[in-house]
Amino acid sequence: MLAYRTEGPIAWATLDRPDKLNAMTRGFWDELRGVLDTAERDDAVRVLIFHGAGRCFSVGGDIEGFGDLEGAADKRAYLREAIGAMQAVEAFPKPTIAAVHGHCVGGGCELTLVCDIVVADETARFGTPEATVGLVPGPGIARGGAHVNLHWMKLMVLAGEILDAEEARLAGLVNRVTPAGDHLAAAQALAGRIAEKAPLALAVGKQVLNQRFGEGYQHAIDAVGYLQGTDDFAEGIEAFKQRRQPRFEGR
Repeated sequence: MLAYRTEGPIAWATLDRPDKLNAMTRGFWDELRGVLDTAERDDAVRVLIFHGAGRCFSVGGDIEGFGDLEGAADKRAYLREAIGAMQAVEAFPKPTIAAVHGHCVGGGCELTLVCDIVVADETARFGTPEATVGLVPGPGIARGGAHVNLHWMKLMVLAGEILDAEEARLAGLVNRVTPAGDHLAAAQALAGRIAEKAPLALAVGKQVLNQRFGEGYQHAIDAVGYLQGTDDFAEGIEAFKQRRQPRFEGR
């Protein structure tokens, strides 16, 4: 579901499952690592832009697929695949830009958190509503605090609040907001300016700025792994499949 192309020094990674609002399957994480490897090996590529096809950036993980995970070991393996791929985006030595429109929630929102710069058009909507299915946003709690102050982050994690583009900019999730439909052109123009800078200086600057975040990911794996074993998680997945309100009992 992740299409890849290059235009001069700019690589484009397109979340390309528009019929499912770019929901991320388990296979997405391997595809993401593959795109990063391809872009890193290509010396002509100086900047990588992520964006979504169709109506939105991404509604996050394919929740119905969560029910296919078998046992604690498989669930933990999935967590390591997903969070490891997010860490790989962060560790990618070239600058990354997320160009966002429409819904950008769950794993979609978390992907933008590990990108270096976020450009959103005025239709963008950001959120981490994992508590709706009995979880917390793993990379969100590991990395969100680097961008968003605690009150905003608690509003997103505890209330599942969806922020519009301007609220997301105020919260620190977004660098710039454009008129509807202008996010790709704005991201491309910004990428062009970045591509003119010294690539080694950019790689070193990015590495130094990001070096303090590794420990939070293990805490996130432990937290989400624990919640995946609860009755509330099972209820949340069933409620989602049946299109009804979940009945959580705190166990």
